[in-house]
Amino acid sequence: MARIHSHRHGKSHQTRPTVKSAPSWVTVGPKSVEGTILKLAKDGLTPSRIGVTLRDDYGVPLTKPILGKSVTEVLAEGKAAPKLPQDLQDLVNRAQRVQKHLQTHKSDRKNVHSLELVEAKIYRLSKYYKASGVIPKTFKYAAVVAQLA
Repeated sequence: MARIHSHRHGKSHQTRPTVKSAPSWVTVGPKSVEGTILKLAKDGLTPSRIGVTLRDDYGVPLTKPILGKSVTEVLAEGKAAPKLPQDLQDLVNRAQRVQKHLQTHKSDRKNVHSLELVEAKIYRLSKYYKASGVIPKTFKYAAVVAQLA
């Protein structure tokens, strides 16, 4: 699949296991996996970092075969889910970093264009999440590109 704002095709990806059941070598039970997920969330880790920590430190390749739920669903049930989905939050953080850069480097036209692209992604993704009910319909991202021109 091609990237949205570049003329390249991404090659990097992971290969998911073909079997939908939990591997036989996983010794961790469902209750302990849920407890670990909630404990890591209380420590301030994002859902993707929780998945990586479970994989690397606890030997849990995927939570879905073990629990029947994803990490985000477990966090939502435990009332520890983030306010914004992680991909949208990452885009907002990237836009803030570019805005901070542009405050000190006002003539950096390449990054003005980069900010336009990031904000376009934010608008597209927030429109999708509003339609699917993940974020409230009142969510509004304030554009900074219009202020720069």
